[in-house]
Amino acid sequence: MTTTITVRAAAKVNLHLGVGAPRPDGFHPLDTVYQAVSLYDDVRVRPAGSWSLDLTAAAHVAATDVPLDGRNIVTRAADLLGVEAEVSIHKEIPAAGGMAGGSADAAAALVALDRLHDLQTSDARLLELAAELGSDVPFALVGGTARGTGRGEQVAPVDDAGSWWWVVVPSGTGLSTPEVYARFDALRPDAAAEPASPDRLLAALASGEPAALAAALRNDLEPAALDLRPELRDVLEAGEAAGALRGLVSGSGPTCVFLCSDGPGAREVAVALRSAYDVVLTAHGPVAGAHVMTEAG
Repeated sequence: MTTTITVRAAAKVNLHLGVGAPRPDGFHPLDTVYQAVSLYDDVRVRPAGSWSLDLTAAAHVAATDVPLDGRNIVTRAADLLGVEAEVSIHKEIPAAGGMAGGSADAAAALVALDRLHDLQTSDARLLELAAELGSDVPFALVGGTARGTGRGEQVAPVDDAGSWWWVVVPSGTGLSTPEVYARFDALRPDAAAEPASPDRLLAALASGEPAALAAALRNDLEPAALDLRPELRDVLEAGEAAGALRGLVSGSGPTCVFLCSDGPGAREVAVALRSAYDVVLTAHGPVAGAHVMTEAG
C-alpha cells in the first residue's frame, strides 16, 4: 500500500496575456499563452484520519503570504475530491508573484490525492475540477506551452520549437491579482470585449528564435502592475541593460521575468542583477505539468 506520494508542479510565465473588458459575471476574458518553467513546488501527501496542512519554503519565498487554513487552495482541492490526508507543501515558486504558485499547488494536490486514495479520476474530470479551483490550475496540470482562453481555464497545447531561458526577479512584497485587474479596468475603460489574439507570439514560438519571441511578448496587465508598483520599471530596465532580450512583468506581478538568448546568457544576466537585487533565479522552459515524483509504500 502506498503511504507517501510527492507530486511536483511548475511555475508559469504568460508569454502573451491579452485581457478583454470584464464580462457580466465579473471575469475578464483572456487569450493567453502559458509556459511552464523550471521553478517548482512539491506537494507530499500521506494517509490520515483527519486533514492537516503544513508548509516549508525556500528563503526567497514569502511564506507568510501562504495561508494554512481553509483559504489555501490545496484545502479546497481536497474538499472537491472529498478526501482527507496529511499534506506538506514545499514552495520554491514566489508567492503572490504572478507565477501561479498557488495554482501549481492545487494541481499537484489533485494528482497526489487522487493517486493516494486510488480514485482513478479521469484526466477530463481532473481538468474540470481544476477549472473550479482557479483559472490557472488547468494549465498547471497540463504544463508545457499552451494557449488559454475563456478566463484562461480552457487550455490547448501549442507548437513550441524552442528551449527558452529566463531570469526571474521576485519582489519581497506581493501584489493582489484582483487589485491589478481593478487598476486595469480603471486605466482601460475602453478595453475591447475580446482580448488581443496571440498570433504573432504563436509564430515566434514555432520559429524557435529567441529574438522573435522577445519581440512578441505581451502582457496587458503590465501597465496596471507598473502603475501600482512604479519601482518595477527600474527592475525591467536593469535586466534589459544587463543583456536580457526582453523584460516583462509576470502575469499580474510583481515578479519580473527576462527572456535571454540561451543558458549562458541567462547566467550572465543573473550575475549582473545579483549586484542590485537580493533574489535572482534562473529557469528554463517549457517543462512538464504536475507529475508524480516519488511513491513510497
